[in-house]
Order: sequence, then structure tokens, then C-alpha cells
Amino acid sequence: MTMNRFILLIIITLIGFYPFPEIRSQANILTNQEIKEGWKLLFDGSTTNGWRGFKMKKLPSDWSVIDGCLVAQGTGGGETANDIITVNQYEDFDLSLEWAISPGGNSGVFFHVLEGDYPSAYATGPEYQLIDDAGFPEKLEEWQQSGANYAMHNADKSNKKLKPVGEFNTTRIMVKNNHVTHWLNGEIIVEYDLWSPEWYRLKNEGKWKDYPWYGTARKGYIGLQDHGSYIRFRNIKIKDLTEKGSRLINGKDLQGWKKYGEENWYVDQNVIVGTSSSKGGYGYLATEKEYDDFILRLEFKIEGDGNSGVFFRSQLSGTDIKGWQVEVAPPGQNTGAIYESGGRGWLNEIPDDRENILKPGKWNDLVVFVKDGHIQTWLNSNMMTDIKDETVASGTGVVALQVHSGGQVAVKWRNIYLKTLSK
Repeated sequence: MTMNRFILLIIITLIGFYPFPEIRSQANILTNQEIKEGWKLLFDGSTTNGWRGFKMKKLPSDWSVIDGCLVAQGTGGGETANDIITVNQYEDFDLSLEWAISPGGNSGVFFHVLEGDYPSAYATGPEYQLIDDAGFPEKLEEWQQSGANYAMHNADKSNKKLKPVGEFNTTRIMVKNNHVTHWLNGEIIVEYDLWSPEWYRLKNEGKWKDYPWYGTARKGYIGLQDHGSYIRFRNIKIKDLTEKGSRLINGKDLQGWKKYGEENWYVDQNVIVGTSSSKGGYGYLATEKEYDDFILRLEFKIEGDGNSGVFFRSQLSGTDIKGWQVEVAPPGQNTGAIYESGGRGWLNEIPDDRENILKPGKWNDLVVFVKDGHIQTWLNSNMMTDIKDETVASGTGVVALQVHSGGQVAVKWRNIYLKTLSK
């Protein structure tokens, strides 16, 4: 045996027992390039950190880590499913994962899942279906098959290449500016737009007609379903694609804003504070710039009795304001609804069973979408308003914060971001 052949034999032997880093399995590891691009692991391959059960503080016992996979043993299912969700919530994102289903198995990947009073993950979260297409014991409709947006959009058969049961498939879900894309093993198989006329038609005609808040969250948890089947997940990673836009508060002073009225406005530790004056009138703090189509994100906290609001496409003359307002008020007073000042009054009102979404005395998250005459609002990730109005479409003006008359009003605002939208 030559020396070179002997050395080669030694190397092969060593590889068998002590794998070199460059030939080890790349499961549950991010490359340097992925880290640079902003990807983050949702599963480290050895622990269940970052996950918990739906409406639980810990992970259900049905889930465990086996051979570098996050595994559902398959004892869940139904309304008491042991579905799991991420600790963090996501708005726009790019999610990638690998999964291997068992014979006859059924599972899914949810996104924009909310908890609160909702009975299950699927009551709010759209689902990328994972199932044994060929071996499932019952006949499957196309909207029930792997890759479909479950009960909504069928997977494109011409691009669908599903691997045999037991082998790992790669799923990718991207949500960006209301547009959702499903990939399966590198091929696009589903595309749709959230809250489009087609989306509402499919929702109202199908299974989800009895789930009024299905798919309406703008932000929520990523979920994995335990539908009573053994399934393995690995290489679960996500990239946050949310674009907040420009920051409208510098954290030091009211530069870029203008006061109207005698109410008190000031900045304290990166927070804008508005309080009633001794005269108890109306007061506004408005942007110097006018904005047309945009997504506005902010947090607010109401202190004291009285209410407030966020105006958009509004015109001010002293404290006389004409435009539209997203209501910000105490419980039971339509926070998240739209009021037209100097015009028709309420354009919509909040159902009584949605009034508990507001967190009195705590920081609340508010998102306002305005494009032409389409207005959507979300309070703490829950959709409160989705209306279209021709009069709103013709409006122009500033964004303004309000201190309402009639009480010792104190409202705090922080993390105000605005992203303009193209026509």
C-alpha cells in the first residue's frame, strides 16, 4: 500500500467517527450569509426554546426534540389541539422550514395567529396545509392538499413536487405588503392577497364564513399544528420583512409637529404627552407635512377620563378640524373606529365583543392603513376597521393627535412610524 493510499484510508476512517465541520449536517444552522441577510433560527435543533403551546405558558408534552427535529407525537387534534406557537409575533416575513409527515398524516403551518378570546390557532391564522396527499384515509379536496392555503386557495398542480412520505419537504411562506406566497421544494404553488375582494369572497363562501376574524390579523404568531399525526420539523428560520417607514418623533422635542389650541404637548423620554389645559378645550398636535396614502404605526396609552384620536387627511384652522379620525378612547367608546369630523360622524362602530381588545392604562399598538378610500385599522394586532369610502378618497391633509375636551385627559404616544404608499 502506498503512503498516499494509507493516508487516504486514515482520513476516511476518521470521517466515519469524527465528522469534519464542513461535512456535518447543516440542519438547524444559519450560514454567515443568512445571518448577514437577517435570518434567525426559530428552532436550534436541541431545545424547544422560543415555542410554547397555544394559550399556554409552556410547550405541550406531545412535542419534543428527537434527532435534531421538533416532533409532534400525534396525540393532539380538534379544539383541544396541542398546537404550538412562537414566543414572538411577526407581521411581514419570509419563513422557511423542512417537514416530514407520517403515513396518513395531517398537519399545517399557521401565521398571524392571535390568542385572546379566539378558540384555536386556525380561528385566526391562515394555514399552509401539510398532509399525506396520497395516503390520507379520506378523500381530499384540492383545498385540503399539501401546499394549499387551507380552505381558501388550491396549490398549483403544475409546479407542485411533493416528496414521498417520510422524506423531508421544504416549505417557504412569504408575507409582504398583504401579498402571500407559498413555495414547496423551491417552486411557487400559491399566491394571493390578504383582504382583497377575491379573498373576502372565498372566505365568506367557504369554511371560514363562521369564523369572522379568520385571517384578519396584521401581525401574529407563527404556529405548528398537532392534528393527531406524527410529524417532524427542522431548519425552521425566519427573516423579518416589516418596513416601518420613517420615524415621526425624534424623542427629544416636537420638531416636525405643530400645536393647535391651548392644550399641553411635550416630549418626555421618547414619549409625546398630551394633557388637558385648565380651560378644558380641544387640542391637536399635527404633522407639518401632509400625507396621502400610508401605513401609520404607533403605540398609545390613555390616562385619565376623556378620549383622544389620530386624525388623517385632515385640515386645521385653529382648533377647528375637518377630516377623519381613528378613535382612541376608554373601553366601550369605539377605539379603532373611524369618525368624520365636520361631516357625517361615525363611518363605522366597534362591536361590543371587540371592546375588550383595548388595554386600559397600558400601552396599546395601533396600525392605520389608508390608501385612496380604503381604511383599515388594527388594535393590538386585531382588525377593528376595514371600510372603503369615496369621500375619504378625495381627502388631503395632515396626521394629528388629539386631546379631547371634557375631562382631565392625558394621552401618551410613542414609536410613531409612517410609511408612505405609492399610488
